[in-house]
Amino acid sequence: MRYSGLRLLTQALTGNRGWTPAWRDPQPKRAYDVVIIGGGGHGLATAYYLAKEHGITNVAVLEKGPIGLGNTGRNTTIVRSNYLLPENHNFYEWSLKLWEGLEQDLNYNAMVSQRGVLNLFHSDGARNAAARRGNAMRLDGIDAELLDKEQVRAYCPLIDVDNGRFPVMGGLLQQRGGTARHDAVAWGFARAADARGVDIIQHCEVTGIDVEGGRVTGVQTTRGPIRAGRIGLAVAGNTSRLAQMAGLDVPMESHVLQAFVSESVKPLVDQVITFGAGHFYISQSDKGGLVFGGGLDGWNTYAQRGNLPVVEHVWAAGIAMMPSLSRLRGLRQWGGVMDMTFDGSPIIARTPVAGLYMTAGWCYGGFKATPGSGWCHAWTIAKDEPHRLNAAHTLERFRDGRLLDERGNGPFPWLQ
Repeated sequence: MRYSGLRLLTQALTGNRGWTPAWRDPQPKRAYDVVIIGGGGHGLATAYYLAKEHGITNVAVLEKGPIGLGNTGRNTTIVRSNYLLPENHNFYEWSLKLWEGLEQDLNYNAMVSQRGVLNLFHSDGARNAAARRGNAMRLDGIDAELLDKEQVRAYCPLIDVDNGRFPVMGGLLQQRGGTARHDAVAWGFARAADARGVDIIQHCEVTGIDVEGGRVTGVQTTRGPIRAGRIGLAVAGNTSRLAQMAGLDVPMESHVLQAFVSESVKPLVDQVITFGAGHFYISQSDKGGLVFGGGLDGWNTYAQRGNLPVVEHVWAAGIAMMPSLSRLRGLRQWGGVMDMTFDGSPIIARTPVAGLYMTAGWCYGGFKATPGSGWCHAWTIAKDEPHRLNAAHTLERFRDGRLLDERGNGPFPWLQ
């Protein structure tokens, strides 16, 4: 069933009795060509692009709970490609291009809104870093614009550009960046993958990965064993736990990242704004709530909850940037479990275990990477080799010292 305005009108006039489930609820088969562990955006996108781009449809996506209750539904919904290193901004630019055509591709309203992403800076050094990032993007054909103080004031009048402690000197703007509806992204990919023959199996937790002779042969689950010659991991903060089931240690840590939403108000923030003097970012949802977040809680955990000091820090940074926020009430808070690599860049690669692949280590960039991650992960699984867009995002880079220092302030300036 294709969704359309005409179908919506027809269903409204007939009591909405003709809708069918968005995807099937099949029983797991005994064997598949490919098993994807993780039913979030990255896992569903991987399955969809395996079917669409490579014709591999005998695929199962295994999710331990309902679709969309993991990190896919626990983020601040930002999409952008304003990264420093070519290996990263070229990948995220491809992902952003996929976002731009995603709703037509999936026949699903993912509420992609290219409202612009502005990163503020407050010092000469930060301005130079922003200019460097913007120039690196422009050299690869990615839109970037450096704004001065008065341009920032005109772009978003709520920003306190004359703050006595954190005066705003300008910002780096990517007009094509914006937001998307996280739940709709998961549902859209699930529906589209199911339509191409992929089995989406919910409430099916993986309890073991079978390895024989250095090659995966299947998985053990709460709904019985499933054989597969190729397995893809797309489990965010649980990557290290699942990788250990195959005897593999991975260079990443799991941390909780909190996000917040305020009470609903009239249109207030038309863009995505990032504060340069503290880790804070904000946008406004279609429901009117202001969605914002900050940095990690700072300790290793698998718990989807956070602590009060980070709440206080995030609110303080927000009020320093936009004093008018002090009049709003917080409505709710949530936490997502992030898999953090040590160079700030992701892993989309084969592993030392034959037939085992992963998309992991997304740090703060997981949601915005959803279509690009799935596309590159699917390519790597289907071809058993990386695409040029993810060729540098290997596990081996940590062994060989070929780090992708995305923040640009690590001990290896020659990598820049």
